[in-house]
Amino acid sequence: MEEQVARFISTEQKLPLPPPPGEFGWPARVRRSLFATPVDTLLTLLAGALIVYVVSKLLEWGVFNATFVGADRTACLPADGGHSGACWAFVSAKFELFMYGIYPDAERWRIDLLLIGLVVLVAGMAIPSIPFKRLNAILLLGVYPFVALVLLTGGRFEMDGGGVAFVMAVAAAATLYLATGRSEFHWGDPLLKGAAGLLVASLLALLLAAVVSFDRVLFLNLRFTSVSIAAFLLALGSVAVTAVAAFRHSETKGRAATLLIPFAAIVAVLVFVTADLGLTPVRTNSWGGLLLTLVVAISGIVASLPLGILLALGRRSEMPIVKLFCVAFIEFWRGIPLITVLFMANFMLPLFLPAGVNFDQLLRVLVGVSLFSAAYMAEVVRGGLQAIPKGQYEGADAMALTYWQKMRMVILPQALKLVIPGIVNTFIGLFKDTSLVAAVGLADFLGQVRRGFSDPGWSTEQTPATGLVFAAFVYWLFCFSMSRYSVYMERRLDTGHKR
Repeated sequence: MEEQVARFISTEQKLPLPPPPGEFGWPARVRRSLFATPVDTLLTLLAGALIVYVVSKLLEWGVFNATFVGADRTACLPADGGHSGACWAFVSAKFELFMYGIYPDAERWRIDLLLIGLVVLVAGMAIPSIPFKRLNAILLLGVYPFVALVLLTGGRFEMDGGGVAFVMAVAAAATLYLATGRSEFHWGDPLLKGAAGLLVASLLALLLAAVVSFDRVLFLNLRFTSVSIAAFLLALGSVAVTAVAAFRHSETKGRAATLLIPFAAIVAVLVFVTADLGLTPVRTNSWGGLLLTLVVAISGIVASLPLGILLALGRRSEMPIVKLFCVAFIEFWRGIPLITVLFMANFMLPLFLPAGVNFDQLLRVLVGVSLFSAAYMAEVVRGGLQAIPKGQYEGADAMALTYWQKMRMVILPQALKLVIPGIVNTFIGLFKDTSLVAAVGLADFLGQVRRGFSDPGWSTEQTPATGLVFAAFVYWLFCFSMSRYSVYMERRLDTGHKR
């Protein structure tokens, strides 16, 4: 009996049977997703019919009945009373105007060169497999902006002594920051205290020079006031004292020269932007089209992120004055619409400047857009800071890290990684909001497209719709690219919390 039963008992594990043919593969997925129930089937058929209708109409308007080639409006007029389609010939004829504005034709090679450089540098940063990320970041963030400024404007900027003194104060602050960011240094060093004191005295002298008028004297072939000369020398002394403090430590004596990198870089920038490179000057009121849109958007993005990080850190600071200032700044700029900010920057900012100091209209707009976007960016970053567990702060404190070392090496990398969607969302909103600069007389991309409608040589019934569809596609292309790269970075950095 046992032998008869043993014949029906398996001696090895059986492999699982495959699912029925109708339960896997794309036919099964389509059936489960679109035709699972009678209601789903009805909705799928209605949606499919609607999609077919809309796509057929778009193809009929944008492709089959469209005009792609023509010298004027007559090419886009309907023949024999028929239906006319999109007037793509209008876009082709006005394409350079949409891209460059009224930038001189002979100088548009500068824009093309800058665009190629921007694509190469951004690709070098965005593609993980490309090496030399540090060098690429320095070129993109430290060199490219000044090259773009000189190429677009023609260079040969005139600077007075006060501007040179301010730039030197910035170099002194950067040098001091690099010194205090190293573990070998601390604020107990008397030389570092002296360097900080010289920097503060330089800033106070600059503030005094901006408020009170003094007689100007010639110094280093530039027009200085007596107070601005003092500010310049104090800032230079701060750089020198910081370098001497580095040379005193045997541990950092070999690397002390690196502290002078900000000073050397700023001197090189001053020489570059004031030199005569033989370029034809082009005023900013000749800029327009996609060029102006990219200038406003990229400047706002680059300026708003670091400023927003500082505001977010300041709002969480334990120093009451710093926290109050950051809260007031954020709530003020978030409480007014961007169009009002643009009007304020264009008409009210000159009222707060010293006599004889005037900013270009585009520069005023860039300042307003950057400050407005920084307020929103600060709240996005603050959300990331609040998401970091308290143990991360305590662990960094236990390692005896300074505040800025803790934020730079422990907290901010984690916080920024968590809020990538919010950061990119702010960037996308800023890129689209650049169209508002048309309200203050700047001809951005959308503004140039709309100005093309008034050309009597291309005035047809389909011209406005064609131009706006083209503009919408360009905006969508840039915004969608930023969105998809954001998704890629989220997956690469694994910001999601898997369970």
